[in-house]
Amino acid sequence: MHHFMNLTSIRNSKLIRWIVLPMLTLAFSAALFAQIAVGISVRIGPPALPVYNQPLCPGPGYMWTPGYWAWSDDAGYYWVPGTWVVAPVGMLWTPGYWGWGGGVYLWHAGYWGPHVGFYGGINYGFGYGGVGFAGGEWRGGAFFYNRAVMNVSVTNVTNVYTRTVIVNENHVAFNGGEGGIQARPTVEEQRYASEPHTPALAAQTEHEHMAMQNHANFASVNHGRPAIAATARPGDFSSHSAIPARSAGGEYHAPAMSPHEARASVPARSNEGFRSFTPPARSDGGNDRSENQSRANESRPQSHPNASQPHKSSPQPKHSSPPPKEDKHK
Repeated sequence: MHHFMNLTSIRNSKLIRWIVLPMLTLAFSAALFAQIAVGISVRIGPPALPVYNQPLCPGPGYMWTPGYWAWSDDAGYYWVPGTWVVAPVGMLWTPGYWGWGGGVYLWHAGYWGPHVGFYGGINYGFGYGGVGFAGGEWRGGAFFYNRAVMNVSVTNVTNVYTRTVIVNENHVAFNGGEGGIQARPTVEEQRYASEPHTPALAAQTEHEHMAMQNHANFASVNHGRPAIAATARPGDFSSHSAIPARSAGGEYHAPAMSPHEARASVPARSNEGFRSFTPPARSDGGNDRSENQSRANESRPQSHPNASQPHKSSPQPKHSSPPPKEDKHK
């Protein structure tokens, strides 16, 4: 009888471990996401997006998530390298973006969904030209890559096609306000906003958290030209995976206030990035023009003028983009 009770206790303890450990893992991931992705209000705008090459796609099923400037109350803006992540089947990534409104820049977190929604009209490059996504598409349970804008080797990935898109040289990193992208959500993007969405994967939030630990990623240190602009896999900042920025996307202006002073006192709203953002009317009384034109048609790595101080920009489509060369940093 005593022996039977011991066996029962052992089985119960194992069962508890199998139940509790996954719950703790999920709780940690949720807490990390909440810490990083909740909307943040800041009084100074982000620097321009740096210019960088895309690492070679590691293999089938990986989707590109572009780099962006995140915020730390201790260090200010810091760069989160673009990276390839294993995508949930049938889902597409809508990048997060900074939007101006009410005297502050508010972060709208990215998300996964069946369609790419509004991301501020920001030209993140590599298929994210400001509207939609031109880097690939799902066909059944397989993702096919557009080699005109994606660095994909046909020896690793056979699901490819080529469709030329237009290069947009604009590198502004925020929507609305002086110098920002004056874009509005399209009718389709407004409809996509009501679709079911999934927040960033645990690998993505951990990747952002690790980027925050690297002092070299701070804009105050790299002046808009990070040494690690992109990585082949999330969280892998090693030399064989990391790609440095070729240049800053614009002139860097040091903020006139400390990160603590720049942090807005208004309550930061929880912002999953599912809703559209409407910037205030322009001070000159003119009508904002919607630039949701061919911003979706861009091509490769792009950046944006440094916006520690607001700046003016008028994105213009340039030319058809040639297929990117395969990156040797594998």
